Amino acid sequence: MPQTVLYHFLTEVPEAAAIWSALLVLALGVLAVLVARPERDAAAEPPADPAAEEAALRADLRRFADEVAVAAAGARQTARRRREQWLAAQDEADRAWRAYDEADTAARRFTAAGALPAPQTPRTPAEYAARERWLHHAAMTAHWRGDLSARQLADVLAHRNGWDPRRHPAEQEIVLARAVRESRRAGWAAAAERERRAWRDAELAAEAARTLAAEAYAATGALRPAPASEGTPAPAPVPAPAAVAGARWRPARAG
Repeated sequence: MPQTVLYHFLTEVPEAAAIWSALLVLALGVLAVLVARPERDAAAEPPADPAAEEAALRADLRRFADEVAVAAAGARQTARRRREQWLAAQDEADRAWRAYDEADTAARRFTAAGALPAPQTPRTPAEYAARERWLHHAAMTAHWRGDLSARQLADVLAHRNGWDPRRHPAEQEIVLARAVRESRRAGWAAAAERERRAWRDAELAAEAARTLAAEAYAATGALRPAPASEGTPAPAPVPAPAAVAGARWRPARAG
């Protein structure tokens, strides 16, 4: 029996050692191939072209500069349009103020005249009918001029909210002048508010146009070639033009 065990040991152990040796050699060979492959792949890739990378970068900068230039041009147009709207609103506010000033002067004049005693007229149905016709005609005329709103005219025709056709025309003229003054005051206040809003819009549009103009100039400057040497002075930057000049709001008059 001991001889049989010794026989198997002498015959099978060298064979196993040979197999393990072959597997070890194979593993080392595979590992060497894996380690050497990235070097071969890196060697197979072409080297980077600095000129091509620079050209791609300048193309991106050019595209960005063009987009910003288009945006700046649109902002300039918007700022110009907002300024024109503000100037129109300012003219409208000026006209509304003059109309209110005229109405205020007329109301003061009629109020001063109202201190005098009203003329004595017979209180007959015909007189009251004449007074009513006068009031309706005067109110219709004021409405056609734009001095009375449709609701105010309806109040006059319905004889409500202080409109009494039995009053003398001299008294009715004072009441009508005051109503016209208040209507024109409301119109002037609305026009002044529109002017303030238009001025704010113009200021915001002008600021946006100035910002985009500066960005467009900076983007264009990034495309300029660098100076040939350190001793060559760089060109002086050109200031961005103001998008809207003089777009300053003038406060509306206080009445």
